[in-house]
This record gives sequence, C-alpha cells and structure tokens, in this order.
Amino acid sequence: MKFSNNINGNSELIIYVSNMSEDVWPFIQSISDTYKRQSEIIENTGLAEHDIFSFSGKDNVIIVMPKPVSRFFVNYFLEITGNKNFKILSPSLHTGEICKDIISDNSLFEELISIAAGYGKVDLISYCNSSQFLKLADRIRKRNVNLITSESPTEPDSWTVDFFGSKSGIRQLSQQSGVQEPDFKMPPGLISIDIENTAKMAAKMYMKENGLVIKTNKGHAGAGLLIFRENNLPKNYKDCVSEILKLFQNEKYWSKFPIIVEKYIDPAQSVGGGYPNVEFRINRTGKVEFLYYCALRVTDTGVFKGVEINNSVLSDQDTAQIMDTGFFLGEQLASRGYRGYYELDFVAAKNGDIYVTESNVRRTGGTHVFHLARLLFGKDFMYETYILTSNLHRVTIDHAGVETEQLFKRLSPVLFNKNKKEGLIITGTRLLDQNQFGYIIFGNSKSRAIKIESEMERLLTG
Repeated sequence: MKFSNNINGNSELIIYVSNMSEDVWPFIQSISDTYKRQSEIIENTGLAEHDIFSFSGKDNVIIVMPKPVSRFFVNYFLEITGNKNFKILSPSLHTGEICKDIISDNSLFEELISIAAGYGKVDLISYCNSSQFLKLADRIRKRNVNLITSESPTEPDSWTVDFFGSKSGIRQLSQQSGVQEPDFKMPPGLISIDIENTAKMAAKMYMKENGLVIKTNKGHAGAGLLIFRENNLPKNYKDCVSEILKLFQNEKYWSKFPIIVEKYIDPAQSVGGGYPNVEFRINRTGKVEFLYYCALRVTDTGVFKGVEINNSVLSDQDTAQIMDTGFFLGEQLASRGYRGYYELDFVAAKNGDIYVTESNVRRTGGTHVFHLARLLFGKDFMYETYILTSNLHRVTIDHAGVETEQLFKRLSPVLFNKNKKEGLIITGTRLLDQNQFGYIIFGNSKSRAIKIESEMERLLTG
C-alpha cells in the first residue's frame, strides 16, 4: 500500500497506535490461566480492526495495528470512506504491548521516522494513554520529529488516566463531589483490598440486598466482574462467604488490586436499555466537547457488545442528567491536565435514579461508530439515522471457519447502500477464527435497523 511522504511542509500526519491491551496490561498479566491470558490479548488484537473506522474521511493517516489487516478489508474501508494517503503497518512480533513492539522492531520504527520526516507536524495518538505509549512518544521526539500528542496528557498529568479510569478512582470522585454535583451518584458500595474481609463484606451485602456486583479495579470486557442476582449465591451467610472467597482464590488479580463491592441495580430497560452511556473528548486547549449519547448493549454477565445510537434512545430529562454528569467529569479531568476521549457508563434503576457505574478514560467501543456516522450523516447523525452495533457478534457453529470474503458474500444483500444510506457495515473480521465479527447497522428508522439486523441473522444461519 503506497504512502506519500513528499508532502508540503505544512501538512500534518496522523500516526495512530491501536494499543487496547495496554489499557489493562497489569490486569492481563494477573490473569491466572495462561490460556485465558493469551485469549484476552488475541481478542483485543481482533477488536483493534474497528479502530480503522475512527479515521473515516481523514487523509495522511498511518495506523499501527497489532497484526496486519487483509488488503480486501482495507479496500472495503477505503471504498466506504474515501480516505486518501492511508496506510496500515504492524510490528513483526505482537506481545500485547504494541508500543514496546514498535520500538523493538527497528525496521518499523525507522519507517515511521522516515515518513514523519516529510511532514511539518506529526500527531501521535492512541487508543489509550498508557505508560508504554508515553515512552514511544519520547523515543520519536528524540529523532527530531515535530511531534504533538493532541489526545494525551503530559507525563506529569498522566496519572489522571489510571485514576479516573479505575473503579476505585471514579467512586472516590463521586463521594467527594456529592454536594457539588448531586446527580453524580453511584450504587451504594465500598472499596476493599483484602479478599477474606471482602468476601465477608460482600456476603453481608448479598444477604441484605438479594443482589451484588463485585469488580476488580480495572478489568476488561467482563473479566474481573461478578454479578450475583437473587438465588445466585447461598442464603446461608457462611456458605455465601465461602463461595465468594473460592471465586477470589481462583484468580490472582482479586488479591492484587482493589475490589469494589456494590449493590446490584436491576436495570430499567425502558431507560436506554437499562445502560445509558455518554462520550466526550477534551481537546488540546482543555475544552470539553460532547460527542454522543447511547444505550449500551450488554449481556446478562455484564459483557459489553455494542451500542444503540439515536436521539430517541433516552428522554430529554435523562439525556440532560447524564450529559450534565459527563460535563462535570470532563471539567475535573481537564482541570487536572487530561486530554483525549472519555466516557461514563450508567445503570438506570427502576425507581427513576440513574447511577454512574464506571468511567473509561480513553477511546471506547463506540468511538469508531461516532466518527463513521459523522462522515456518512453529518453532525446531526443522531437525528438522521438509527444505529445498532456489535463489536463481537457470534457466528453460528454451523458456519464455523467462515473466511472474510465468504462473510461479505453471504451478507451482501444487507450491506450498506450509499444511495439509500442504510445497511450493514462490517467493522472487523480478524476474530472470525473465533467465530465472531464486528458490524455497524444504519437504518432510516429503529424498525428498519432492527429489520436489517434480523435479516443479517437469517443470512448467517439460513
């Protein structure tokens, strides 16, 4: 794939590093089972493909992915978005710490430096602002590249990422800000660091509330999250303690990081599917910019699958509340030096309360959806189209082993039509080896989006 670096000296180059695993690298390293640990890295590598769509319509872009992306898939992306001067690179070895892999791969590193030398300015950005990323940026700067990191805090302010992006950090902020921002509330809960006492604390809460959520400080995609509803745990206190403790002892990360124990909130599905969400970005000057709100598509075990975006997914009152809370968090982040993307996840209770459940101080599983929708439908996309997505949609076992081009052929009747401005866009196929792929559906209405998704299911199983 050709890339031009003979550009006018005033031109800007974007180099994006897809470093999803680095966001939770200490957690991944603490997964007890070697196979599960490697599976987490493999899944993140596959999920990285959808990051490409975050640069829809942008020119002069290099994306460094953990693994190569098929030419077929890249051409499909370019056909939809019209990007020019666009290239994907990857290190020869992917360990999970891609920023370290880039530095270790001398050929790749020198290619990036060579291309960057042809531009007046280079903006180095990433999925998350990891410590590994900061070291990569420092290494590139030493090669006299005119480098900016528009979506990153400076190193003295980099603590904001792990603190406010952790379960314990956001809970501390909520507790401190109750008077100043009364809507910034979380489910009743406590932070603990000892598994024996945590098991006792959790069992007592379960006895009282008939429901319980236990989280490690910074898990990922359902790992490090335990949800217990009525009748999931023994009703006898000692037996309940024993069962919770057994789960803690099966995974060493429960002993390594703070544990959050909180009341289970039965979600009101009429409010954003029970799990509203809002995403923002803080620009280089510290201005907080609203991007979109949505309903999260979450499994019963708490695993994030995708989003549902339209102005109608929340009432005006609920929208105002979550946006107000989101702007408040943004002001706290910006004043402490954070720059880049962040989001807030909520759970809507049946009594009308909306609780913050966590914050993610990074790009998210919906960021690429936002950028593609903006390109295709403009700034009013939330009113112009109804969006359904899945980042990890399972293909039926009957069709295990389906390859990329076969998937496109099978789903061709529902693929996005530029004239009708609706249909399915496939956003990731690397995980087809695990019988999964990613997609975005744009419909002219909610009923049309649901119909397209149903037809997709029929084509996959028929």
